[in-house]
Amino acid sequence: MRLDGRRESTNVDDRRGMSGGRKAGFAGIGGIIIVAIITLLTGGDLSSLVQQAQQMSGSGTSESYQPTAEEEELATFCKQILASTEDVWTQEFHKIGKTYKSPTLVLFTGSVSTGCGNGSASTGPFYCSADQCLYIDLSFFEQMKSWRKSKGDMDFAYAYVIAHEVGHHVQYLLGTLSAAHQKMARLSQTEANKVSVRIELQADFYAGVWGYYEGKLYNSLEDGDLEEALNCAQDIGDDYLQKQAYGTTQPETFNHGTSAQRLRWLRLGLTTGDMTLGDTFSKSDAQL
Repeated sequence: MRLDGRRESTNVDDRRGMSGGRKAGFAGIGGIIIVAIITLLTGGDLSSLVQQAQQMSGSGTSESYQPTAEEEELATFCKQILASTEDVWTQEFHKIGKTYKSPTLVLFTGSVSTGCGNGSASTGPFYCSADQCLYIDLSFFEQMKSWRKSKGDMDFAYAYVIAHEVGHHVQYLLGTLSAAHQKMARLSQTEANKVSVRIELQADFYAGVWGYYEGKLYNSLEDGDLEEALNCAQDIGDDYLQKQAYGTTQPETFNHGTSAQRLRWLRLGLTTGDMTLGDTFSKSDAQL
């Protein structure tokens, strides 16, 4: 992506170095990394994820914390992508007669206190609707690159992760997220998972809509960018991840969508830019 000279969002709360416990990294590709991969692009209600995350004690600021140059580059990148989502969604909300209010990007290391409870780096990036914040431990992106064994530039794939979480914020502002969570609370786990899949696929679609206008407005996309994002979406389908982790799949436990579904909805957003086409909730299982 070509981002030189692009503005950085000021809707950022930098809490790096402020967690009291040890930094929770992604150890290898087993154990905790499986949790991180499976919850890679999760958002909305954080409570179910937090139950799986290690909670760390302490909250004192580490005055000696010094981010690396690479980490600072990632922080700048995240701020530029957030600024882009602000531009795109302000425009798109204006089209439907609504006002867009940006989420706050919280950068943290290890653990963090959120409106949804205590969060951990082990969950990957996440969105909390209770405080309208998007949380990212920047070490995730390096681990993501290692996990996907990518030797090339993954910036648009990283941007897709951010845009997906912002997609959950769009759902929150439109009332979709709250309605879906209320419905899930009345259903069995298997049926609630089906609603969760629709939440996640729509967030993928909204990430695609952002990507469409990012390219149109700023001519920032380079050869291979779209392919990298699409490959990333395909690699985080529930079926693919379960096969990698367990050698088999359990469709009744899917809560993010299959590789084919995630690829389909991201591509639809990327190729049309039409947010009215993203109603995943009115589709049958077969239509997803």
